[in-house]
This record gives sequence, C-alpha cells and structure tokens, in this order.
Amino acid sequence: MRGRREAGVPAPLLVPALLAVAFLVLPLLGLLVRAPWSELWPQLSSPAVGQALRLSLVSATAATLVSVVLGVPLAWVLARSRIRGRSVLRALVTVPLVLPPVVGGVALFLVLGRQGLVGAWLDEAFGLTIPFTTTAVVIAETFVAMPFLVISVEGALRAADARFEDAAATLGADRWTTFRRVTLPLVAPGVAAGAVLCWARALGEFGATITFAGNFPGTTQTMPLAVYLALQRDPQAAVVLSLVLLAVSLATLLLLRDRWLSRAGAAA
Repeated sequence: MRGRREAGVPAPLLVPALLAVAFLVLPLLGLLVRAPWSELWPQLSSPAVGQALRLSLVSATAATLVSVVLGVPLAWVLARSRIRGRSVLRALVTVPLVLPPVVGGVALFLVLGRQGLVGAWLDEAFGLTIPFTTTAVVIAETFVAMPFLVISVEGALRAADARFEDAAATLGADRWTTFRRVTLPLVAPGVAAGAVLCWARALGEFGATITFAGNFPGTTQTMPLAVYLALQRDPQAAVVLSLVLLAVSLATLLLLRDRWLSRAGAAA
C-alpha cells in the first residue's frame, strides 16, 4: 500500500500559522536577545536570586511529592471506581485549571487563614498559622498543580489494558495488591509525565502564592514573585530569573516530547 503523499500547506493556512509562530516565539527571542549574558553568573550568584531559586526548587518538589501521594489515588478513583457523582468530582478536581490563581489564593485563605474554616481550628487547637509561611507556598502550588498530575494519570489508567488487572484478580490478588504490583507499573510513564508537568506548573505559580503566602524574601518569595519585584528594582535580575524559568519550561517540554509522540503514534 502506497504511503500517503505529503501535501503542501495551503496559503490561507500558512500565513496565519506563520503569524501565530511569530506571535508566540518573538517574545521569547526578545528575552534571549536582551538578556545580560555577561552578567548572568553574577546575577544568579547574588543572595536574593539564590534564595528565590532554592525556595522555588524546594517548594515545587515538595508540592509535586504531595500531589503524587494524593493525586494518584484520586486519579484511580476517577478512572476505575464506579462511585456515584464521578463526573461532578472530576469537574471539581479540574476547577483549579481554569480558576484564576488569585481566586485560588483567596479560597485557600478563607479555609486555612487564622479566621478560616480549618485555619481557625488549627490556630486554636495547635497554635498553627499557615498563611505567609513556606508551608503556605507549598499548599498554594499543590492546589494549582495537582490537577495536571490527576488528569495525566487518569488518562494513563483509562488507556491501560484492564485485562492484566483482571488476570491478577483471577489469581487471587486483592485490589490493593493489584494496584501496587500491576496497575502502578502499567501507568508509571503517565505518573512520571504528570509529575513533570505538576513540578513545572508549581515552579511557575504566582497568583495563589502571592495571595496566600505573601512575598517575603527567603520565606515565601519564589522565582515568579522575585521576577515581579525585580522588574521594579533591578530589571536585569528579572531577565535572568525569566531565563531560568524559560529554560525549565523548555526542558519540561523536551522531557515529555517522546511521550506525546508515542501517544500520537498509538492513536494513529
């Protein structure tokens, strides 16, 4: 059978496509062109930038670990269980994807603030105050990033061949053993891809963090917040931090490229 002949791109499609590429790529090129390359290392080694980098990496990693521990079981419930109201639960879980991050920060404040639904009890019973702490940064990043992991793992679970799980059940394995020994290895690539997306989203979080955790250097000031502050005081530092975030984003896309291509090939 002859392969499909590659057709040229019609001009009515080519022109807007090129405009779209220019619209999306030119700002990134402008960032690279105007970057202070000669001062890159001094800027990265400055105390303020170093604090923001360390806090961003630590908080994003912690948020990703929390998302994996909580999000993988949630994805299994959405993909495998037959509980009533799954569609409503799925909609609620994915709300942070479309909710403005600042609104998410306000919602977290109303729940975990000192006068919040849960925060008041934590303050009264244990003397714990969450807002404007590093813990608040991790919570805010987890809130906005976990849906990426849940969606990725749920898709992997739905695509996985359930006959392996049925065979394990036939051999006498209970559901927990089947999940640990059969299901989890099957969807491990989906978990890894979701974790990478989750980490990258947490690293770039701004709105919920500044609303719920504030912007205190060394405690809650992550890289996006440092970029916002540096634009007013030291634009070169803002460009350097922006380059770091751009590099992380590109690395994330490259890590996930093979997985996306394999999915496209399987669907073809």
